[in-house]
Amino acid sequence: MPHVRDGRTVPVYSYENAIRESVWVRTTFDNDEDGVPDKVAVDIVRPRETAAKKLKVPVILEASPYYSCCGRGNESERKEYDANGVITRQPLFYDNYFVPRGYAFVSADLPGTSRSTGCLDVFGREEVLGAKAVVDWLNGRAPATYGDGTPAVATGWTSGKTGMIGKSWDGTIANGVAATGVRGLETIVPIAGASSTYDYERYNGVVRDFNYRDYLFDVIDGRPPAACTAQERRITEGNDDATGNYNAFWAERNFRLDARRVHASVFIVHGLTDTNVTTSQFAQWWSRLRVPRKIWLSQGGHVDPFDVRRAEWVGTLHRWFDRWLQGLDNGIDREAPVTIETAPGAWVDERSWPAAAARPVRVTLGNGNGVTGTLGGKSGHALRTWTDAPELTEPAAVANPDTAVPGRVAFLSEPLSEGVRLSGTPSVTLRVKVDKPTTELTARLVDYGTATRVNDLNGAGGLETLDTESCWGPATTTDDACYKDVAEDLVTSDQAILTRGWLDAAHHESVSRVTPLRPDRWYSVTVPIQAVDQRLAAGHRLGLILQASDTEYSSPRTTGAVVQLDLRGSSLTLPLAGRLPAPR
Repeated sequence: MPHVRDGRTVPVYSYENAIRESVWVRTTFDNDEDGVPDKVAVDIVRPRETAAKKLKVPVILEASPYYSCCGRGNESERKEYDANGVITRQPLFYDNYFVPRGYAFVSADLPGTSRSTGCLDVFGREEVLGAKAVVDWLNGRAPATYGDGTPAVATGWTSGKTGMIGKSWDGTIANGVAATGVRGLETIVPIAGASSTYDYERYNGVVRDFNYRDYLFDVIDGRPPAACTAQERRITEGNDDATGNYNAFWAERNFRLDARRVHASVFIVHGLTDTNVTTSQFAQWWSRLRVPRKIWLSQGGHVDPFDVRRAEWVGTLHRWFDRWLQGLDNGIDREAPVTIETAPGAWVDERSWPAAAARPVRVTLGNGNGVTGTLGGKSGHALRTWTDAPELTEPAAVANPDTAVPGRVAFLSEPLSEGVRLSGTPSVTLRVKVDKPTTELTARLVDYGTATRVNDLNGAGGLETLDTESCWGPATTTDDACYKDVAEDLVTSDQAILTRGWLDAAHHESVSRVTPLRPDRWYSVTVPIQAVDQRLAAGHRLGLILQASDTEYSSPRTTGAVVQLDLRGSSLTLPLAGRLPAPR
């Protein structure tokens, strides 16, 4: 191949003169019920020179609902077309960088968005099958046409080997397509993607935001008014805000159930402080995969690695695609598969995640001084009682852990004699009596100690956009690959929330049904906490903060419940490397 030298692809093809075209891939469904199969609009940029030499190239595919409504990347780029409807600008740098290196870049509008027909079903079967149809077309298994209705065939210019990439919704769809086991999909790179959208919109029975799917549908829907009324009604009925239950609607959108069908390699990227697509999404997906896999975990929130560690990211992604789409044995699949940002700007490579040294450690909840409890130590016959206080904000709930704050209870470790690491998925088991049929229970793990940290609560995922820019590929007059540089926004603080967890107590037996609590009974309930990988320095203290309603990260049905907590039957389970000191 002319574009392969010394075991890697190099830029030898013209980006300016690349072939740019659009096709419409026919799906196997008709979810707008207009009597014809829905079609997915696909925009292609591919090297002209390989077509002239009859060389076949692999494809990098991003399937997204955002190309016309919201844009992609830190600068919210949208697709642009000329007067004839030919693509002139693809968002992001993928086409600029990879097309000269012997790849085709393909962007697909999910059903019901941009130039596609059909309707959104918000992470459902039709969206996944719509993106899968593009992979099938690239491999000669699905029909497509150009805008004038003439047949469009891809097998003359592509090898069919496809890699999917995308952040957030786009990464979620990549997970879903991989879970179909479709042939030709060789790798996926889900960035801050979900693996179960129940866990995206529900926290163990707690509704994250009422009518959220209707909101998404209205913002992103690209069809004429009333074209998708029936589909929107099905979505509203299926998601069942009234109970918060897991049901068949959510099972269809739970790709973890089909993780065994994934044969594509997987390169996961996620922020350890992501409160949009929370960390359980990557952790539970990662644990189920049985394919070659790699993971990057940053200290930021819902961010793209292109905006965290730009040069290293582009180089690593280049090698990953060269290995799995070009078939070049560059050794990336034999390197340490885990890369973690342990502190701002400090990255380490490891062989496993969770950390090999981390073990599940059960920590008792001690009575302490009767106000602030201890992590470890004796509970005696102690109780804690608090009343649901939905007005209690997170900053107020975690502040001053050594004092009494109405609506919360706190437990603290002794100052650490040496640093420890939390790596994995914690949980807290609570023996409670509640005077209402249910209440939300919220748990937070907090690092109390001064350090310089990524400011993940700054509204931009811990990043700040700079005035300078850098370029990552050649340009045309309408499409360049130059983007403003981005840096981590750092702050020195005396505490940081490491992770959070939520449970609707009436779902303590199952997320699939409501089991109301009796006010005269004690119940043992376990609150799952989001996955974590953080290091606590010597001298710091680990805190557990418990409260009821959390109106900042969810939309609870606040009941005003009074919660009694029996410390004897309660404990915290930590994925711990190191030891917590015994309480004095």
